[in-house]
Amino acid sequence: MSEKFRTEPEVVYRGKLFEVIQTPQSDGRVFERAVRAPGVRLIIADREAKKILLTKEYRQELKGWDYRLPGGKVFDSLAEYDEFKSVTDSMEGAAAKKAKAEGHEEAGVDILGVELFKKSTLGATVEWDLYVYEATDWEKSADGQALEVGEQIEADNWFSYDEAHQMILAGEMQEERVALILLQWLEGQNK
Repeated sequence: MSEKFRTEPEVVYRGKLFEVIQTPQSDGRVFERAVRAPGVRLIIADREAKKILLTKEYRQELKGWDYRLPGGKVFDSLAEYDEFKSVTDSMEGAAAKKAKAEGHEEAGVDILGVELFKKSTLGATVEWDLYVYEATDWEKSADGQALEVGEQIEADNWFSYDEAHQMILAGEMQEERVALILLQWLEGQNK
């Protein structure tokens, strides 16, 4: 008599931001995936001047500075994410709210309106959605940035669309998934 094979997913590690889930397969292999709460990025553009705001942020994992779109985590922990999912599965509203907050915190810009430009979903082994919004109505904040402890972010870096395009191609934006999305947005502005 054969032993019943377990096929239910099992959380084998849970940290503050990530959890690792293993699902046994019928052939004896184990499918493993990492799950992280969604992130958000914000495109802030001056359409008349054809310029875009990129923050310059010191990133510990790079041991250096990187140009980026303002953004961050939609939830500060998996516990907050789980609590949110237990009430609703409408992530766009929460992500839009966080995009507006990150605009103020990291870029010193008060965001009055946003529109979802793109939702980026990673592949099968890492689940980490990224919501990229475009600020449709914004103004410079009277009180500037409101950085979190430990953040080193320069905010007043305006580049022409062509300069941003060249920066992406030259690898000056090292968050490559976001760089590709920004490149797609820039291409749409040239039409």
